Amino acid sequence: MIEKNPAYRRIATEEAFFTADISAGYRRLLDEGKYQDPGFRSLWGFYSSSMSARARFIFEGLHDLGDKRIAHMDAAGIDRQIIALTAPGVQVFDPATASSLAIDANDQLAEACRRYPDRFTGMAAVAPHDPANAVKEMERAVKKLGFRAVIVNSHIQGHYLDEPQFLPVLEAAEALDVPIYLHPNTPPPSMIQPFLEAGLDGAIYGFGVETGLHMLRIIVAGVFDHFPKLQFIIGHTGEALPFWLYRLDYMHAATVRSERYPNVKALKHPVSHYLKNNVYVTNSGVAWQPSIEFCQKVLGVERVMYAMDYPYQYVPEEVAICDAMTIPAADKQAFFEGNARRVFKLS
Repeated sequence: MIEKNPAYRRIATEEAFFTADISAGYRRLLDEGKYQDPGFRSLWGFYSSSMSARARFIFEGLHDLGDKRIAHMDAAGIDRQIIALTAPGVQVFDPATASSLAIDANDQLAEACRRYPDRFTGMAAVAPHDPANAVKEMERAVKKLGFRAVIVNSHIQGHYLDEPQFLPVLEAAEALDVPIYLHPNTPPPSMIQPFLEAGLDGAIYGFGVETGLHMLRIIVAGVFDHFPKLQFIIGHTGEALPFWLYRLDYMHAATVRSERYPNVKALKHPVSHYLKNNVYVTNSGVAWQPSIEFCQKVLGVERVMYAMDYPYQYVPEEVAICDAMTIPAADKQAFFEGNARRVFKLS
């Protein structure tokens, strides 16, 4: 049992769930063979059928928005979870089905938040490939359900948020003043094969590569020049992007000067500017001071938040590891509590 910390409340900002209907929908896609995404089959073919202790713990934890989850939070000393629909969310379904399942998932999560108002806060699930309905659901989830962010589980059947069809979703997020949490997904069919061959398609590497690519596409496409107040959140200490800041700035500028790619245009600012001003990072799954401290140093203390990655990485001892970080007390309070309160507008 990890004791509560008197200096700050621990707010975990990338915690996952899904619904029975979405789970059943995944199973149908797998059984019918109509959705031939090898990443999806690798991920949910395993979690929906494996009898391993890890798979069962995760599968059961995703389904629970009640006493079991609260008990696990208490054992780990977690005061509040910011909860979102797990990958790939509804993005593997046809647009109409996806929108319907997103509405139902949001209703279920909202009910859990009403039952545990001091412990749970929700992110809105949407179907980005049904943009008009996605915008309607974002407005309902934020204005009526009290959700404080939007979850997009990275690529949408091989498409990315910088593409023109998704502009209404980005515009709505900026107008509603809520961040988009860009959560990992398995790499799409166009890039996954080398990852699958080495067992690297999941959280060990493929997730981070795919999500980092997605975030960079958004930046270099000029999305933040068009929507300067729009905010994103990415996990796992920034999917390694903070460690590439120097190289990203240099090579993007060099590529623009070279005129090698007709679609690569100059931005108003260096790539690093957008990562420092339009992107928050969480440490989900990375209870390691060197990585957390580096992100604070290069992005700013105000840009880095705590996350556990429950139930995928439920290791209560990692909370104590983060508690014991030798960083200034004010920076630690911002990491565990202060930044999350500001970003998610928590009272």
